[in-house]
Amino acid sequence: MEEIEEISVAEQKVVDISLKDLAKKLEEFAKARDWEKYHSPRNLLLAMVGEVGELSEIFQWRGEVGKGLPDWEESDKEHLAEELSDVLQYLIRLSDICGIDLGDAATKKIVKNAVKYPPKAC
Repeated sequence: MEEIEEISVAEQKVVDISLKDLAKKLEEFAKARDWEKYHSPRNLLLAMVGEVGELSEIFQWRGEVGKGLPDWEESDKEHLAEELSDVLQYLIRLSDICGIDLGDAATKKIVKNAVKYPPKAC
């Protein structure tokens, strides 16, 4: 019984997973299906662009939406979460295949942007 509870808790939510952990899971997923031969940078980029298109369709005729999507149905939010996840997974896989540490690159870019766009003085 205790084992069943642990599994259901684990299935509910993964907290604080790193980009490196996700990259490893995606690599294992691809290897298990013999998909690595298809995971060239070009193919991954094009697949990600396709997923961005699907993500865009969700917002296409809604106009502006409020933070937290207050007027959205739970099923719409779930669909959004799935499409955002698809984009993220392709981005992580692409960066991994290209040998880019995405977490490090993003952190460096935040610092670079902070210098380029300093906060306005009050």
